[in-house]
Formats: sequence, structure tokens, C-alpha cells
Amino acid sequence: MQTNNKRYYTPQFSESATVSVRRLAWAMGKKMPAAVNLMVQLIPLVVNPTKICAACQDKSKCQVCCFHNPTPPQGIEALDGVF
Repeated sequence: MQTNNKRYYTPQFSESATVSVRRLAWAMGKKMPAAVNLMVQLIPLVVNPTKICAACQDKSKCQVCCFHNPTPPQGIEALDGVF
């Protein structure tokens, strides 16, 4: 079996954030990591990506960053009726 050797940062959320994300995930019918991924993809819709890119300290990851050429997020249909 092949394993993925990549390590990703796993943040420790506050109790309030955990509770809120769990409820968003339930409303979407998704697991919590999918809800967090969608929230991160939505951020460029409410903040100025240009300011984020200007403050960036790691230009090697631009191609996978949601602020670089923002596009409508995948899975947004899961939020139909939530807003």
C-alpha cells in the first residue's frame, strides 16, 4: 500500500469554532474537513486577494492558493438553502 508522505498543518480550533464548523458540515451534509475546505475557498469572496498576496511570505505555493486567481469554489451547491 502506498502512503502519502505529505504533512499538513492541523490547526487546533477553539470550542466555538469546532461547534460552528460541525453545524455547518451537518447543514451541508458533509464531513468537517470538507466544510473547512469550502470555508477557505469562500474567503476570497469576502477579503481582498490582492492584499493577501502582497503580504504572502511563501510565493512557491501560489498555484494552489485560493487567493491566486480566485474561482468559484467546488461544492458550493452544498450550501444551497443554508444562506
